[in-house]
Amino acid sequence: MIFNSIPFLVFAILFFTAWPWVQKNNNAKWLWICIMSFVFYAWWDWRFMFLLLGTGSIDYFCGLQIYRSEKRKKFWLTVSMVTNIASLCFFKYSVWLIHEFNDWMNGIGFTTCYADTIPEYSLVLPIGISFYTFNSMSYAIDLYRGKAEPAKNILHFMAFISFFPHLVAGPIIRAKEVLVQLNKSHQLNHLQIVNACKTILWGFFLKMVLADNIAIMVNAQFEDIHTTTDSLTWWYCMVGFAFQIYFDFNGYSSIARGLAKLCGIHFRLNFNHPYLSGSFSEFWRRWHISLSSFFKDYVYISLGGNRKGKFRSEVNRWTTMLLSGLWHGANFTFIIWGGLHALFLSLENFYRRHFASRIPVLTFKKYPLIVFIGVLVAWVFFRANNLDDALFVVRNMFAFKHNVKWTELISNSATVWILIGVFVELYPLYRRFINPFKHWILQGLFWALIVCMLVFFRGEEQGFIYFQF
Repeated sequence: MIFNSIPFLVFAILFFTAWPWVQKNNNAKWLWICIMSFVFYAWWDWRFMFLLLGTGSIDYFCGLQIYRSEKRKKFWLTVSMVTNIASLCFFKYSVWLIHEFNDWMNGIGFTTCYADTIPEYSLVLPIGISFYTFNSMSYAIDLYRGKAEPAKNILHFMAFISFFPHLVAGPIIRAKEVLVQLNKSHQLNHLQIVNACKTILWGFFLKMVLADNIAIMVNAQFEDIHTTTDSLTWWYCMVGFAFQIYFDFNGYSSIARGLAKLCGIHFRLNFNHPYLSGSFSEFWRRWHISLSSFFKDYVYISLGGNRKGKFRSEVNRWTTMLLSGLWHGANFTFIIWGGLHALFLSLENFYRRHFASRIPVLTFKKYPLIVFIGVLVAWVFFRANNLDDALFVVRNMFAFKHNVKWTELISNSATVWILIGVFVELYPLYRRFINPFKHWILQGLFWALIVCMLVFFRGEEQGFIYFQF
């Protein structure tokens, strides 16, 4: 079940119609969240509902043991980590690893057929597995570190990991933040309901109008990739993809945050105008904030952060970014994407240590375009179907061969949506001069415009990009 579908509309109406009454009874509230969230998840494939139930039950039991035990905390944390990582690796990476091993064996002269032994159920990636396993792992780690209290019972824990707004594509939430909020009864006033609905509406606009319209151009370009060698076309395409993935995922996150608001639950902001970043480190403080903070808190800092010298700090940074790339998908292209960002961060750090004081005019803060270009190049590996396609695109981007006129690119329908996207992204820079939210009449006109664009200008229906992760 996806947010931009009729079944979800029916689901949401049913859930929120009953919500004011069920939350009056604490047990009924938790049960209602669990039942409806599992219905939401099972709508896609009911079989994987049992995977969520199974891993969730193990994590809940391990969490209790971590909290109660003094001598075996590390053991139970290990059990929880191994369970989640093993589940993630089996469903997300086993097929890829078997195929890679098969190809390698065939390449050195051994005929193998390991790929034929792959179980049918492992060919399908359980939707949202990367997100709910990380939610569970953060819960266990926070208990181990003494930064969280355990869920009161298994129903509470299941409600936390299965809460439908964030279940299939994030944002990644922390138990210590959400469980406390779920324990409270929330009676929303008119203003809170209106603000929540605006957040949802804005999310649908970002996804269905901006992202889906831009996707038409980007998908067409990558479907017939080797027919285009023009540099401008590929730069134009990657700018389009940069905004497509941004508005696609930011749209989902906004819808999720709005739905949670209707339940009285606050999710942290997941995107904060990342393409205005003046450095690569700032980009990662603004992009997919819930994932970035997860890797920082639970991987980078756990490895030692920057506390063990400059060399170890660089090793920790590269390890974190490579794992972040691998988390996104079972393909070498994602690992290279993570590696490129690790390289950018290392170069940036090197520059700050050795050159920033001598050549202050070249500070990244003054040249966000440098950061944006680096991000665009990295996005090629994220979007390409395989490594050969990615290298083909990069080579042509920097070949500076111009066979297409600017007018041909500008006349593309995607240009309109990209320009609107640029206008949206630059909002913090001009909001002091142009702010449609200063007056209620302007507010009404603005949201009426958003509704009209959703009705008349939505693009061809596209799945949410982060569903595949």
